[in-house]
Amino acid sequence: MIINLRMFRSLALAFGLALTLSPLALGQDSTQTKTNTASTSARSVASGEKMKIKGVVVRRDADTFTVRDLNGADTIVRLTDRTSVKTSGGFLRSGTNYGQTNILRGLNLEVEGRGGSSGELMAEKIRFNESDLRTARAVESRATPLEERATVAEGRISEVEQNAQKLSGQLDELAAVSNAARGGAKAAQATADAAVAGVNSTNERISALDDYVPQETTAVNFRLGSAMLNAEAKSKLDAIATKALNAKGYVLEVTGFADSTGRTERNRQLSQRRADAVIRYMVEQHQIPLRRIITPYGFGESNPIADNKTRTGRAENRRVEVKVLVNKGLTQPAPVVNPGSGQ
Repeated sequence: MIINLRMFRSLALAFGLALTLSPLALGQDSTQTKTNTASTSARSVASGEKMKIKGVVVRRDADTFTVRDLNGADTIVRLTDRTSVKTSGGFLRSGTNYGQTNILRGLNLEVEGRGGSSGELMAEKIRFNESDLRTARAVESRATPLEERATVAEGRISEVEQNAQKLSGQLDELAAVSNAARGGAKAAQATADAAVAGVNSTNERISALDDYVPQETTAVNFRLGSAMLNAEAKSKLDAIATKALNAKGYVLEVTGFADSTGRTERNRQLSQRRADAVIRYMVEQHQIPLRRIITPYGFGESNPIADNKTRTGRAENRRVEVKVLVNKGLTQPAPVVNPGSGQ
């Protein structure tokens, strides 16, 4: 019965977040979006006031996130170095500690803390269930790329409309020239063909907006049973962070792995901590925005790249892979229309 209840809560959470994101995915106008959020209100916490709130994360920023409770009140929660993030423990057992990067939109959680000077809740303890975290990860991995693609598509559609207006004016001008001098008909036709080709090229770029291709890949290795970054690992992360920040329309994919030493579940948790350590370094040392990072995942001892029966092979398998994925539609060259050329 408990398992069925948790499954029902997870399905309800995923359905609720899907309803929240549906106006963006379906391209509805801002008027309807304002109507959907009109019932919410912002809560200000008095400085020093102790408070405990329960709700779902509806917004996530670098150092803060917003929790909406059952009454529709939104509370901004600020994370600090002393904030404890872990799962809720059961009878005679404590919960599992997690990095702050695991606080995702759609996560159902409980926050305890005190009011700050700006009306925010300074978090001291954050607790949630493992099943709710898995559901939030699944939803976030699909919602974030959808939002980014929708934002980029809106910008590209606006550019296409402007180009279409310019091209329409050019075609009208060419028609007048053709009527005045038949000798200009060939040049007019060539310009019209170039205009059509430009529109077709722009349509192809828009179609490719949801297609990401790897541009850079690196892997950092760890000592046995450790999730600490050494100097060599930090140097590799510095290099790929610089390349990512210079890229256009990029996201980072971070995946952690372990060798076959020890228990399977322990290796899965260890690989997740390794991925979280890489994310934390990229955010804190290079200010990589969280919206640019796909939810990290620890694969444990699965997907080895070397033989786990040898010492060298196990060392290679204790790794975190970082990939810089670039939007294919944004990296394609923009169409150029040259009305003065008959080539």
